[in-house]
Amino acid sequence: MARRAGGMDADKLDIDISLVRRLVAGQFPQWSDNTIRPVECSGWDNRTFHLGERMTVRLPSAAAYADQVEKEHRWLPKLAPLLPLKIPVPLAMGAPAHGYPWHWSIYRWLPGESAAAERISDLNQFATALARFLIALHKIDTLEGPAPGLHNFFRGGPLTVYDAETRQAIAALDGVIDTRAVTDLWETALAAAWSGPPVWLHGDMSAGNLLVERGQLSAVIDFGCSAVGDPACDLAIAWTLFEGDSRQAFRAGLSADSCTWARARGWTLWKALITACKASEGSLEGSKSLRVIDEVLSDHANTR
Repeated sequence: MARRAGGMDADKLDIDISLVRRLVAGQFPQWSDNTIRPVECSGWDNRTFHLGERMTVRLPSAAAYADQVEKEHRWLPKLAPLLPLKIPVPLAMGAPAHGYPWHWSIYRWLPGESAAAERISDLNQFATALARFLIALHKIDTLEGPAPGLHNFFRGGPLTVYDAETRQAIAALDGVIDTRAVTDLWETALAAAWSGPPVWLHGDMSAGNLLVERGQLSAVIDFGCSAVGDPACDLAIAWTLFEGDSRQAFRAGLSADSCTWARARGWTLWKALITACKASEGSLEGSKSLRVIDEVLSDHANTR
């Protein structure tokens, strides 16, 4: 049985090798002889396991992520041929069984390591390649594409969804951050209304979802937060991964206007604020979030 964990993670399931083995054997016996082992970096929204050497099993870890499975199976095969980089290719979709309550996926394995500065040969070139990927993604026909909503935590929707949460985080960090400057940035982002046509967006454009092979950007993974809407949230990586010349290379590779960049700073600020609030004092995660806040504040000040 899939067991519910206790404490703060009570809404998440304890997903282990034994459960995965039973699911695969019961629904895809042709693959049941493959070795099953956890991937090195499984992520939070899903639990991922190697299935042999060329496949992975990916299972949502909580109800909030369950709707993403069918969305990815419907849309990723349509998006993949139109993009300049590899993205996950779903091979099969499993059904609830053995106490596991949601649909789950088998994917073809994509080799590579998560993006980190020390693994990237040329960060400027990497930034340009990522911008080229996003431009291609934004050009894909959006007909019948999923609008932002609960399935992707409203990524690509209006920033106002997170207004109350952001202001609470600003108040909680009083004395740690420049609350007046941060509030000004946030209100500027809210005022930069989006009026363009909806485009496809990834929704969680972070270093952990970019794969590197031989120093080059090789693939983009985890489209669970994808939708059709405002692409500003995908630009947050300008401050979370890039800096200086590489940030400028990323910006130059896109056709985003000043209002889109203002909203992008808002999305970046929101995530950094809530992460800083949750992080332990002095932790690496907290320090990184505060650095990102400083970076977007500096960028915001340069636009005044």
